Amino acid sequence: MSSERSYDVIQPEGGVPIKAWTRGVPIEEAAARQLANVARLPFIHRWVAAMPDIHWGIGATVGSVIPTVGAIIPAAVGVDIGCGMMAVETTLTANDLPQSLREVRAAIEAAVPHGRTPRGRDKGSWGTPPPAAVLAWAGLKPGFDAIVTRHPAVGHSNHQTHLGTLGTGNHFIEVCLDEGDRVWLLLHSGSRGVGNRIGSYFIELAKKDMRKWMVNLPDADLAYLPEGTDHFHEYVEAVEWAQAFALTNRRLMMDAIIAAVGSAPGIPPFTAGAEAVNCHHNYVAREYHYGKNVLLTRKGAVRAREGDLGIIPGSMGARSYIVRGKGNPESFHSCSHGAGRAMSRAEAKRRFTVADHAQATAGIECRKDPDVIDETPGAYKSIDAVMEAQKDLVEIVHTLRQVVCVKG
Repeated sequence: MSSERSYDVIQPEGGVPIKAWTRGVPIEEAAARQLANVARLPFIHRWVAAMPDIHWGIGATVGSVIPTVGAIIPAAVGVDIGCGMMAVETTLTANDLPQSLREVRAAIEAAVPHGRTPRGRDKGSWGTPPPAAVLAWAGLKPGFDAIVTRHPAVGHSNHQTHLGTLGTGNHFIEVCLDEGDRVWLLLHSGSRGVGNRIGSYFIELAKKDMRKWMVNLPDADLAYLPEGTDHFHEYVEAVEWAQAFALTNRRLMMDAIIAAVGSAPGIPPFTAGAEAVNCHHNYVAREYHYGKNVLLTRKGAVRAREGDLGIIPGSMGARSYIVRGKGNPESFHSCSHGAGRAMSRAEAKRRFTVADHAQATAGIECRKDPDVIDETPGAYKSIDAVMEAQKDLVEIVHTLRQVVCVKG
C-alpha cells in the first residue's frame, strides 16, 4: 500500500486501483474482498474510491464510490435507493428547550410513522395518507405508473402509504444543538418500500441476464445491466424516480417534524430552514470525471463537490457534522456518509446490553430497550477517526450533538 498521499492505494490482482481514505480506520477483510471484486469489473473508470466509513454490505461495499462506463450495477446502488439525510437550522436555541424533552420526542413520534409491524397493519405506514402526502404522490404517480406498465411486479409495493414515513434500522430523526447552541432538526431515510421493491426487482433481472449471457462474475451480486439494453434504460428511469421519491419523503417528514416540535409543550414560536441540506448517500448519478461521462454510484457516500453542503452523522451517542465539500477529484467529489458500522447487527446484540446502551446514550432523550441495541454507539466506528481520515475531502461547518433521537 502506498503512503504518499492522504489516501492509501490498494492494487487488486487483475483490477483497477482502489484509493482508500481509511488511515486510522480499520477495513474488515470481507469489505476489502468486496472492493477488489468491484475493481476487477471491466467497465470501471480509472479506480474505485473507498470512504473512511467503509464496511461490508449486502450486494456491494458500503462507503464505496464506483464510476462505471457503459454499465450499471443495481446491487451497488442497493435496495434503499436514494437513502440520505436532511437537516434544517431553526431559530430555537438550547435555552428555548424544556428541561424534559420526552414530550418533544413523543410529538415527533406521533407525527411521523416509524418502525414496522410484522403482521397486520404496518405501524410504519399511513393508514390514510395526510393531504400533503396525497398531493406529493400526485406529482410522483405518473412516473410510477410508467414503470409499472413495463414491470407490473413493481406495483406490488408500499408506495403512497410510505410517503412521508421514516422506516426502520438506522433511519432516525434527531433534535440537535450546534456549537452555538442553536437547534437543528435532522432526519435519515430513503425511498422506503417502493425503493426496496424497485432495487430488488432489477437486481434479480440483472442476475438473470448474466446467467442468460453466461457472464462469469467474481461475485453474483455484481450482476450488471449493459448500456443499450432495455433493462439498463428502464432501471435508470426507475432509480431516478425512486431517488425523487426519497427526496420528497424527507421533505414531507421534515415539514411534519417542524410542526410537531412547534406543538410540543414549552416550545416558543420559531422558524426553520434558514440553512437546509437534503442529500442522497445511496444513489447513482450521471457525472463527468477524468475525461469521461460516467454513471457514478455512491454506495454510502455523499457528493462533496467544492462548496457542496453535506451531512455526516455519527452514532446515537456521537457528534454529527454539517460539512462543505472541497471538490477533491480523486474521491470523485465524494465523502463518507457517516461513521460506518464496526460490527454486524447480530454481533452488536451479542456484545451489548440495555445497560450499556443506556450509559452510552446518557443525556439523550431516546429509546433504551432491547430492540435498538444493534444501533448502540459502540456498534459504530469512531466518528472522530472517520473525520480525520477525510479532512482533504470536506471541511466542518457545524458540529452537532443530539438531545432527542427517534429510531424506527
